[in-house]
Amino acid sequence: MTRLLHSCTALTLSLAFVTSAVAQEPLKALGAGEGEVSIVAWAGYIERGETDKAYDWVTDFEKKTSCKVTVKTAATSDEMVALMNEGGFDLVTASGDASLRLVAGKRVQPINTDLIPSWKTIDERLQNAPWHTVNGVHYGTPYLWGPNVLMYNTEAFKGEAPKSWKVVFEEMTLPDGKSNKGRVQAYDGPIHIADAAQYLMAHKPELGIKDPYELNEDQYKAALDLLRVQRTLVGRYWHDAMIQIDDFKNEGVVASGSWPFQVNLMKAEGQPIASTFPEEGVTGWSDTTMLHAESQHPNCAYMWMEHSLSSKVQGDAAAWFGAVPSVPAACKGNALLTDEGCATNGFDNFDKIHFWRTPVSKCESQGECVPYHRWVSDYIGVIGGR
Repeated sequence: MTRLLHSCTALTLSLAFVTSAVAQEPLKALGAGEGEVSIVAWAGYIERGETDKAYDWVTDFEKKTSCKVTVKTAATSDEMVALMNEGGFDLVTASGDASLRLVAGKRVQPINTDLIPSWKTIDERLQNAPWHTVNGVHYGTPYLWGPNVLMYNTEAFKGEAPKSWKVVFEEMTLPDGKSNKGRVQAYDGPIHIADAAQYLMAHKPELGIKDPYELNEDQYKAALDLLRVQRTLVGRYWHDAMIQIDDFKNEGVVASGSWPFQVNLMKAEGQPIASTFPEEGVTGWSDTTMLHAESQHPNCAYMWMEHSLSSKVQGDAAAWFGAVPSVPAACKGNALLTDEGCATNGFDNFDKIHFWRTPVSKCESQGECVPYHRWVSDYIGVIGGR
C-alpha cells in the first residue's frame, strides 16, 4: 500500500492563501515544445495503442508537437500526491481527494486558461468545480469523470443485480447459496471511508450524515466500525485494476466497488461480469489534469492539456475507461464511445454522485469534522485488523 502521511494537515486550514503562494506564475504565452512531457496518471488514462490499437491518443500528439510522452501509472490518490511531492513530473490526472492537497501543498500551479483554446468547450458543471478551483483560480483542466460502481459476477447473483452495497459490507448468503465471506473486495484507499459513510446515510439515518466526506466524531466512528465488519469479509483490498480483474477471473471474487474500466475489460472478454448503481447511491471521481509547480516542460504540458480536451481524445478515453467526457461534444459522433455511451456511463447522473473530495476539519455541514490525515492513519489500522 502506498500511503501519504504528510501534506494532509494543511487542508485543515483555509485554502484562501494558495492563490498567491504558488511556485511560479502561469505561462503568458506558449513557445515551442521542450521535446517531452511526463504524466502521472491512472491506469488506462494515457493510451498509445499498446493494449488495443483502436485506443491511441498519444501517437498523434507526439507527431504533431514533437513532445515525447512518458507515463507513470499510480494506483491511488495518495500515491499520486507522493509522486508529485517527489517531483520530476509535469502533469498529474488528480482525483478530487488529491487535487486540493496538491494545491495546498504548493505542488501544482494555476493554469492560464487563455492558453487552452478548448477550455470553453468544457462541461459547465465542471469548469468551476471546487476540486480544482480555489477563489476563482483554476488549477487544472477537467479530464474524465465517472462513478464507483458495484461490480459483480452474474453467475453468483443468478442474473439479478444486487440492489444494495450490503453485499460487500455485511455477511450474508448470496443468491448462489454461498456466503460472501472471503469473496468480496474493498478499495485500498482511505477515501473508502466515504463509501461506508454513504451506506450509513441510508441505513442509519439517526447518525445525521449529510455528506460522506464531512463526518463528526460519532459518524466517523460508526463508519470505522462498519469497515471493521467488512474487514472480516474482504479477501483482498484492491488498488491495482489489473490485479482486481485477475481476482474476479481466477480467485473467486464475486462483488466489489470498482471502476467501469475493469467492468468493460472483462465484459469484452466474455466474462460473467456486470455492474450496478445500488440503492444507496455511489461515490465517484472527477479527474483534473494539473500542472506541477516546478514543471520542466510547461509548453508541452499546455499542449497536452489542449490535446486532452479535443472531442476525439475525450470520446476515445471515455470509451476505453467507461467514463464520461468532460467535453459534452464528445458524446456525439465518436465511433468508440457511440452516441449512447455518455448516457450509459452516467452523463445524466452527475448530481447523484458524491464525488471524491479531501475531508477537512472545517466543514460546511456541521462546522467540525474529522480531517483527512485521520482517515489515512485509521484506515491503515482497519486494514491491519485494528
